[in-house]
Amino acid sequence: MDLVTRSPASGGGAPPLPDLHRLRRALADGLTAQAVIEQVIARRRAVAADGIWITPVPDAALRERARQLDAGPRGPLFGVPFAVKDNIDVAGLPTTAACPAFAHTPDLTAPAVQRLLEAGAVLVGKTNLDQFATGLSGTRTPYGAPANA
Repeated sequence: MDLVTRSPASGGGAPPLPDLHRLRRALADGLTAQAVIEQVIARRRAVAADGIWITPVPDAALRERARQLDAGPRGPLFGVPFAVKDNIDVAGLPTTAACPAFAHTPDLTAPAVQRLLEAGAVLVGKTNLDQFATGLSGTRTPYGAPANA
């Protein structure tokens, strides 16, 4: 089941991802988390703009998370992909706040992220931001000015 159609405005020839309402309806109608993640992976590859991701979750880890979700009970956010800014901790993924000298890998996940994961959502990566989230334009970062995916 394909959720999207290609459009000239989608950038890089990649199909846009559906809005949350359409996605949740498709998931309720039987769309698998694996199908959603394959679309996320395709979109991420097609939109190769610099500055979006600081730490993308590897494709293999996304596929494994989706497989686990499809094999278990469906939580309220089953299969919904999300990203967090890279000043929010996720256990096992580096947090840099767009400052490599600040980088550390936390042992604990921020409570808000943990609740999303427990509800069945899928973390696809950590996104760029203005260093320490203190600027207005998002361009004060060594990871490149973020583009809209």
